[in-house]
Amino acid sequence: MNANHHETNASTRGREITLRSPSELADALPFVLGFHPTDSVVLVALHGANGRFGGRIRVGIPRSPGEWDSTADHLAECLVENSAKRATPPDGIVGFLCQDPRPGETARQVHERLRPLAQRLRTACGALDIPVYEVLCISGGRHFSYCCPDTRCCPPEGTPLALAGTSVMAAAAAYAGIQVRGSLREMEAAFRPTGAPGEAEQRAALDAAAAAIVPRVVEGAEEHVRAELRETTLALAGRLLGRFGEPPRRIGEDGVRRGRAAVEADDDARVDPGEAAAVILGLQDRATRDRLAEWMEGAEGAAAVRLWCVLARRCVSPYEEYAAAPLTLAGWAAWSTGDEPTARVALGLALQADPEYVFARLLHQACNEGLDPESLRACLRQEREDRVAAAAKGAAPARAGRTRTRTRTRGVRAGSRPVLPRAEHGGAPRERGRGRGRPGVRPAGRAATRPGRPAPHHGGRRGTRSGR
Repeated sequence: MNANHHETNASTRGREITLRSPSELADALPFVLGFHPTDSVVLVALHGANGRFGGRIRVGIPRSPGEWDSTADHLAECLVENSAKRATPPDGIVGFLCQDPRPGETARQVHERLRPLAQRLRTACGALDIPVYEVLCISGGRHFSYCCPDTRCCPPEGTPLALAGTSVMAAAAAYAGIQVRGSLREMEAAFRPTGAPGEAEQRAALDAAAAAIVPRVVEGAEEHVRAELRETTLALAGRLLGRFGEPPRRIGEDGVRRGRAAVEADDDARVDPGEAAAVILGLQDRATRDRLAEWMEGAEGAAAVRLWCVLARRCVSPYEEYAAAPLTLAGWAAWSTGDEPTARVALGLALQADPEYVFARLLHQACNEGLDPESLRACLRQEREDRVAAAAKGAAPARAGRTRTRTRTRGVRAGSRPVLPRAEHGGAPRERGRGRGRPGVRPAGRAATRPGRPAPHHGGRRGTRSGR
């Protein structure tokens, strides 16, 4: 480790662990994030004389080296600004570049290939007057240092990572009940279509649902028609949620623990393609989505996460962008129930599906800044109480949020994803695939601006593309 900084303190729910070497620092990363990052740039803030771990930020490594400069600047600004909001600016930063070797590539070659990105991270943090004490490359089961010149502790060929469960950090995490959920790639796969033969049937169901539902929710449709569809969607989603009341069956009838794929297949079997398609299309209505965000606590919240995971996996091509709604609800329910790693992954994928999805952007920023979700939970509880009280008095809820849906001006054809013309903006319909964020581009949040500049406005009018 850099000779200017020999010790770093990580905490496991109130218990501090001192990390004295690059090996211990590399071993601590999965416990800090809750998963093993893959294809990721991670920055962790350090506070105080002993380098106590603070905020952290992660983003995918841009495939194009041409994006490395802007990514490094943005990550440094995000981490420093968010740390200052929560407490104080960091006194130092440690960075990690995590990427598996490509076919025919060695871990040492990955280390050398990513060296310009590591250097750019150091200069970006230095420009903000924050020293970088260490940047590690983790690849192929080994770690390499970009900062330590001592070959005795950081040899050029890298150092093998500690065996799982054998480090001081692993023991402390086990004692504190902290679990590492696997790799980021595995966690993301839980929200993505599986490529199974059933995708053709799901695609046909989505085409049929789009043809039936889209005309009832586009701008200009009568409000009572949209309200009727909203209640139908809510009722169907409620019935589906009831099927997830029991915990997932992780132990088979033979007593053998079932793998992740088997558990997900069991959940998938609880929802047929037609039901999934109807709720996915119905969730494009903002008011419907906000009502379903009230499933956020206790057993109901845990069941909701599983349901939204299933619906996200059903957003097969060419309906990938429709996954933004169930992914955002999954991220919100996970965050609300205390599962921050799952929340970060789900919200990050929601922004990949639709970088302009405002609800996901706001939740992602709040989760990354370490805010307490209770304030949003209180608002949703109050809305539910007001609605129940109004219904008891025989009054309809005074809420008619506009609809966010997509349709083609020439109608819906089988196999094509409906796209809503941006009439209020005076723009043309967005073509499929345009406007999607490239891997590794700036994550959502106010750090799209530099310190001292105004943050971008996340609001927007209801019913417009930016007001979702």
